[in-house]
Amino acid sequence: MSSTRSVGELAEVVGGLLEGDPSLTIHGVADLQGAGPQDISFFAHPRYENAARQTRAGVLLVGLKAPKDLGKNRIRVADPSSAFTKIAALFAPPTPPPLRGIHPSAIVAPGVKLGNDLGIAPYVVVEEGTEIGDGTQIGAGAYVGRNVKIGSGCVLHPRVYVGDRCKIGNRVVLHAGAVVGADGFGYEMKGGKHVKIPQLGYVQIDDDAEIGANTTIDRGRFARTHIGEGAKIDNLVMIAHNCVVGPHSVIVAQSGLSGSTTTGHHVVIAGHVGTVGHVHLGDGVIITAKSGVTKDVPNGQTWRGAPARPIKEQMAMEAHIQQLPQLAQRIKALEEKKSTGGTAAKKTKKKK
Repeated sequence: MSSTRSVGELAEVVGGLLEGDPSLTIHGVADLQGAGPQDISFFAHPRYENAARQTRAGVLLVGLKAPKDLGKNRIRVADPSSAFTKIAALFAPPTPPPLRGIHPSAIVAPGVKLGNDLGIAPYVVVEEGTEIGDGTQIGAGAYVGRNVKIGSGCVLHPRVYVGDRCKIGNRVVLHAGAVVGADGFGYEMKGGKHVKIPQLGYVQIDDDAEIGANTTIDRGRFARTHIGEGAKIDNLVMIAHNCVVGPHSVIVAQSGLSGSTTTGHHVVIAGHVGTVGHVHLGDGVIITAKSGVTKDVPNGQTWRGAPARPIKEQMAMEAHIQQLPQLAQRIKALEEKKSTGGTAAKKTKKKK
């Protein structure tokens, strides 16, 4: 970690209002539970107030309306989470130096076009017809197929696979184990057997996108699978052939998009979401965790559930479901009352 900082210095870095001792030295950052007297932590949500009161942190970043009696040094800011991110960068370990040149164990095919100041690590394979832009870094054991185009300033972490003819923009990050351009999952039943449908397309990833570890993006069947500019895709996400992920969209871990699913811009797909094929999620759509999308979602809507519905409708249904045990008891009581009343009526009639 970097050199220590005083609480007063940290308050200046984030433009916050210091309430406490400006001379206290801070050696690192930590969460509320793990912080010690020489750490800084943050308190941004009322649900964590007890943890904020119990933490051993030397100083807390807190919101403008946070309590004043937390019993420790405070730096008040409008957005504690963002301020904490800024301070955490001061204590982060130094960034490893960039790779320079081509390691002797790397295999680069003749005729590959290489930009300036790039780095190719040990045991990388780059096939013929490929172009790699200035300053791009390719980690150990990565594979880059034939006729691939990779832009400038990209980072391909170790063991990344980029299949033939794929197109990667500028400043794209592919984390370890990502697979871009494997065959789409397409078969036809002929004579009682599954016969593979050729997958002739490619994957295009636009500028500033980031793809998580062990995420897979299949090539299109005929044309492209397309990841838009600035999209952020988490670890362990599966994107099938011919999907389109719109610009600046976010897809969280363990989600899967079936073939030809498309999204607008700034879409948020939470964890463990699945879609059927050929559905469209409009601009600004939010799909909450563990949902199953079976039809198109209009612009700007938040959907939830399996099958997914507009969130208010789904929450009303869930509220009714929670009442089912009580409703079942009421129905049982009414049936027993009716049965008892009917028996009594029959006995009265017989006596007459």
